[in-house]
Amino acid sequence: MTRIAIIGGGISGLSAAFTLEQLRSENTVDYTLYESSRHLGGVLRTERIDDCIIEAGPDSFLTEKTWATDFCRTLGLGDQLITSNDADRKTYILINGRLIPIPDGLMFLVPTKILPTAFSPLFSWSTKLRMAQEFFHPPRAGDSDESVASLVNRHYGSEMVDRLADPLLSGVYGGEAANLSVRAVLPRFAEMERTHGSLGRAVLAAREKISPNHQRPIFTSLKNGMQPLVEALISQLNQASLLVNTPVHSIQREANGWTVSTKSSSTNFDRIILATPAHITAKLLSTPSPELSAELGAIAYSSSITVGLGYDRQVRRSLPPGFGFLVPRSEGKRLLATTFVHNKFPHRAPEDRAVLRCAFAGSNAENIWNLSDDAIINLVRNELQQILNLRAEPLFARVYKWKSAMAQYDVGHLERLDRIERLRQQLPGLVLAGNGYRGIGIPDCIRSGQQAAKQILHL
Repeated sequence: MTRIAIIGGGISGLSAAFTLEQLRSENTVDYTLYESSRHLGGVLRTERIDDCIIEAGPDSFLTEKTWATDFCRTLGLGDQLITSNDADRKTYILINGRLIPIPDGLMFLVPTKILPTAFSPLFSWSTKLRMAQEFFHPPRAGDSDESVASLVNRHYGSEMVDRLADPLLSGVYGGEAANLSVRAVLPRFAEMERTHGSLGRAVLAAREKISPNHQRPIFTSLKNGMQPLVEALISQLNQASLLVNTPVHSIQREANGWTVSTKSSSTNFDRIILATPAHITAKLLSTPSPELSAELGAIAYSSSITVGLGYDRQVRRSLPPGFGFLVPRSEGKRLLATTFVHNKFPHRAPEDRAVLRCAFAGSNAENIWNLSDDAIINLVRNELQQILNLRAEPLFARVYKWKSAMAQYDVGHLERLDRIERLRQQLPGLVLAGNGYRGIGIPDCIRSGQQAAKQILHL
């Protein structure tokens, strides 16, 4: 019997446990999962308030990363999958106090249609000229990593960084385009520049290969929120193997495996999966491998705060159509983004309700972290009044705080991962999983846990 410890009960650790459970028939294996809090599932938590679905953490995942949808179907949740209402998809950027829609044909950061971009007030004429000239960029083979801001600035100028790249990446990573690695965050952009030079020409060439009938909605979620994914996972695991409220104080490499120590006990295992955030993994490995611990500890994390607000039918009618808006840092607001949940996922709210999801991340979240929930709600309401002229009292409001939850893939991240892997191989029976390595989204974390489980069985 091979005994495996899984430390961390977020979606990565649970996915690893599920994969081991599925492979039991082929392998003589037993596992124990340790979770420091009383909740399994990490940031995947959902509340139902006034018949509205309110997400404390992520509200969806990217459809194109199929690991999550496939996993949901494996768990028997296929009939619960829903997609974003892309027929009404419109996203605004706050520019000089006005909400300006992102023009049609803008694929993430790359303009693919001339007229909508040319007539959009989102960009100045100098930036539009840069966009036209970008189609003539020669191929460029970069020998070293660089920031997203550096690449975007080279192609389109600083205004594109401020008004689009930075707000979009803040919503996903909670970080700044000036720090995030192109190779780790937007590897396709680095490859497009290498092969085509122009990002615009590369995107158009890729689009020609895709049939319009095969274009899928951008986001996928579950009808009743993301927490049912966690509940379905837990229901298919060995309940006796799941230890909640059980922080691991230390791990120690032994001649024949690993010793995992908690406040009340020490237990021997043959192998171990560390599915905790990289900074926590670093602390656990400080004794077994100071070098590996140092590399893991250098992976930065940012905090986030989300605020869910519910309003009545009158407010719903007054809001602009679309999915919501992003706020560039140059606008001087605390708020980074607001999602109109009732438009993005109509299943999440009755027809007489509006649900807004407001987000803070990185330094914006840290700067208000110590405020009370009431003070944060008042801050949000004040900025929504300035941006949307929304003065109504919300029917309900919830604040959710996630400390150091979002990994930051800074410049040089992939090179750091290479060093981490070399050092990990010096510790037999150890595998790493989680959002600190090769993707922070739900699909990436699921894949990370699945791969860790398969890898641990073949060590």
